Amino acid sequence: MKENMTIKTLQSYIKHKDFRPEHKQAYFLKLVEEIGELSEVIRKNLRMDESQNIKGTIEDELYDVLYYTLALANLYDIDLEQCHYLKDEINLKKYGAVRTQS
Repeated sequence: MKENMTIKTLQSYIKHKDFRPEHKQAYFLKLVEEIGELSEVIRKNLRMDESQNIKGTIEDELYDVLYYTLALANLYDIDLEQCHYLKDEINLKKYGAVRTQS
């Protein structure tokens, strides 16, 4: 059984796997590239099928965008889980959004 993963644990996993502060620009350019690839698979509506083949799908490219977002956060020593809570408070005040319990 797979464990639930938090933003914090995924960010930590990526930091231990892939952390090269001297390549900040390369990580950013890779993020931009992955966003372009995501745009293409969304346009084509390419989804993962029952065989769990993720390659070249929206699921695949969304993960790549998330990966490079978290890798960049690591390079700038940003805790994105904490940012989520801070930004959520701002949005709650700004838009009056109702929180949902999970």
